[in-house]
Amino acid sequence: MFEIQPMNVQTYRRQTRRSTVIIALMFLALAMVLSTAAVALFGEPGGDNLRFNIGGVFAALLLMAALMRGKFWTQEWMAPAVYGWQLKRSLMSVTNVMHQVTAAVEAGDPTAMKVLRFYHLGLDQMHQLDGNSSDHSQLIREADQHKARMEALGIETEQTRLDPAWLAALKSTR
Repeated sequence: MFEIQPMNVQTYRRQTRRSTVIIALMFLALAMVLSTAAVALFGEPGGDNLRFNIGGVFAALLLMAALMRGKFWTQEWMAPAVYGWQLKRSLMSVTNVMHQVTAAVEAGDPTAMKVLRFYHLGLDQMHQLDGNSSDHSQLIREADQHKARMEALGIETEQTRLDPAWLAALKSTR
């Protein structure tokens, strides 16, 4: 279950830039070391060693992917970037069933209303964190209308959690 967390925009951007630079520098260093090692071990002096250089870069890419998922993902310095990735994944999971969500909202399904409210709140936060102001006024207008409808029906409007069971229920109503 994903939950929207309060996040300071400037802090989020500073920390994600820092983690991006750290990952990029580590990748560059690994790519250089592994390419050099591959050429030294398997290459020919003065020969065409392009395939060994590319192999070293590819090995660095695989190693970085493994380090990201195995080691770095749980590190404190990666937390804002991981949160942003999880937020976007959660929003994408709603987007993938949006036609079912909107149809169920029109039919008055409370679960669909909660999912749509989560989507509005999550999208608003994502736009703030990414500094994306395009279509923000349209989103706010739609979110306010939906919130008013939920309030009129007595449904809790602070839907900061996305329960995967809600999406599964909506998918099964095809």
